[in-house]
Amino acid sequence: MGTADILKAARERAQRMGLPYEGALTPAEAHALWRDAPGAMLVDVRTRAEWDYVGRIPGAVEIELLTYPGGRSNPSFAEELATRIDDKQAPVMFICRSGGRSHNAAMLATQIGYRACYNVLEGFEGDRDPEGHRNTKGGWRVAGLPWTQS
Repeated sequence: MGTADILKAARERAQRMGLPYEGALTPAEAHALWRDAPGAMLVDVRTRAEWDYVGRIPGAVEIELLTYPGGRSNPSFAEELATRIDDKQAPVMFICRSGGRSHNAAMLATQIGYRACYNVLEGFEGDRDPEGHRNTKGGWRVAGLPWTQS
C-alpha cells in the first residue's frame, strides 16, 4: 500500500469514526507513512516511565502528554511540539500505550494549527486480551515494528 492509499484509508477511517483530525492509522500504516512520506513525524506521547521501562520507538519524538508520576497534563506540551516539529503541514502521527492519549494529542495539535494530525490506533502495547494483558492483541510491538527496550 502506497502513501496516497494509506492517507486515503486514514481519512476515511477518521470520517467514519467522527474524529476531529485528519486521520487514524494502524501501526503498520503509521510505520510505512513515517518511513515513506517526506517530513512525516511520529510523536510518542507516553510518559518517561513508559519509555524507560516498557520500550522506545527509535527515532520517534518523545513528548509526554501526561506527566509521571501523577498523570497531570504536561503544561508545555504545545510548546514542546512546536519546538520539535515546526512544519505544521507535514504529517504528524501520535502514539501512546493504546490510542487514548494519542487521540487527545492529535486533537490538541489540530487546535494549535497542525494540519495533518493522525492517531495511531492500538498504540504501542495494544488492547488488553481476555486475561487482561497487553502486548498480545494489536499495537506497535505485536505488529513487529521497530522498538527497543531500555
